[in-house]
Amino acid sequence: MAIIKKDGPISGEEIASQLGLSRAALRPHLAVLSTFGFIDARPRVGYFYTGNMITGISEILSRFTVGDIKSRPIVIREQTTVYDAIVSLFLDDVGTLFVVDENSFLQGVVSRKDFLKTALGGVDLHQIPVGVIMTRMPQVHTVTEDETMLDVVNKLCEHEVDSLPVVRVQDQHNYKVVGRVTKTNLTRLLLELGEGR
Repeated sequence: MAIIKKDGPISGEEIASQLGLSRAALRPHLAVLSTFGFIDARPRVGYFYTGNMITGISEILSRFTVGDIKSRPIVIREQTTVYDAIVSLFLDDVGTLFVVDENSFLQGVVSRKDFLKTALGGVDLHQIPVGVIMTRMPQVHTVTEDETMLDVVNKLCEHEVDSLPVVRVQDQHNYKVVGRVTKTNLTRLLLELGEGR
């Protein structure tokens, strides 16, 4: 962006040369910037800065809802041992597990950091239930399917978490877990937009 703002209009070859990259290596990055409206390109002219830095990304993230990109939640029960929960975390390749009751209502969350603190404490991981170490409702931050990805980005940053449970609110105290949205979901969305998919 700095090169394009300073030297634009500038060709892709010239940008690649300044960065010590091939044009092919640079292409996906230019596509992302173009998709978000930060830059534009004209044939035989080159890339130039549009000035739409803030408006572009906010507008695009507001077009997509959590329901558009949520993924399957990985859930466990409160009585699951910390050891078994760590195995689930590893097998499902996730960073956060959502703790639910028999009706799939959210009871809490447990993250890699919680597991690490517990393991470093020297306790028997086979004996401690997840309910002892999890963050309990109502301290859990959630999103609903109709919230925008801009809302998600705000919550991820504000609360400094990697993942949020996607819930359907049944009543004031019961939130049914129907998905998860993570930094990976957000990154995948940005990649797909950058590739024009």
